[in-house]
Amino acid sequence: MKSSIRRQFRVYRYVFYRETLIDPREHFWSFVGAFMGIFVIAYLQSLSFPSLENVFLIGSFGASAVLVYGAIQSPLAQPRNLIGGHVVSAIVGVTVGQFLPDIIWLTAPTAVALSIVAMQITRCLHPPGGAIALIAVIGGTKVESLGYWYVLSPVLSGALILFIVALIFNNITKNRHYPIRSSRLRRSRRQQIERRRRA
Repeated sequence: MKSSIRRQFRVYRYVFYRETLIDPREHFWSFVGAFMGIFVIAYLQSLSFPSLENVFLIGSFGASAVLVYGAIQSPLAQPRNLIGGHVVSAIVGVTVGQFLPDIIWLTAPTAVALSIVAMQITRCLHPPGGAIALIAVIGGTKVESLGYWYVLSPVLSGALILFIVALIFNNITKNRHYPIRSSRLRRSRRQQIERRRRA
């Protein structure tokens, strides 16, 4: 009986990685932060445009909310990644849409692939950025008519709203810190710099 329970527990540990096991008290703050971040963007959307033209409320903001409010320790959720990833990807997506012919099987993969490389080069990888680039080329006439204004609004403005709300709600309790103060990524970068200086 005990060996069966231990075996099930081992399987449980492999199926549910340690990073996905969150203190139940964190669920409340993840909910409140995500709700408020998307609420502010949706409210501004409702004031500015008819409900049929969801320009501000981009689907990738939902994915960003998962990272920024639910996985705040992730390097991909940090401010540089959140804001930079969105902006870089939007610039790439709009540029691809402007210069390549309107052939979906060409523009869509080009925009996503180039946005990934651009985010890697600028060290601001943020997975929802791929969706931002994709929306820039498949978003319809309203997004296309925005041109490079798409980068400023809704992309930059929405990312800034998510960031400001994250600063407020991710720092209310003593257990949550955003942005993280000592990430593994920052430590490894500092170690690389120190090694180069010594060499």
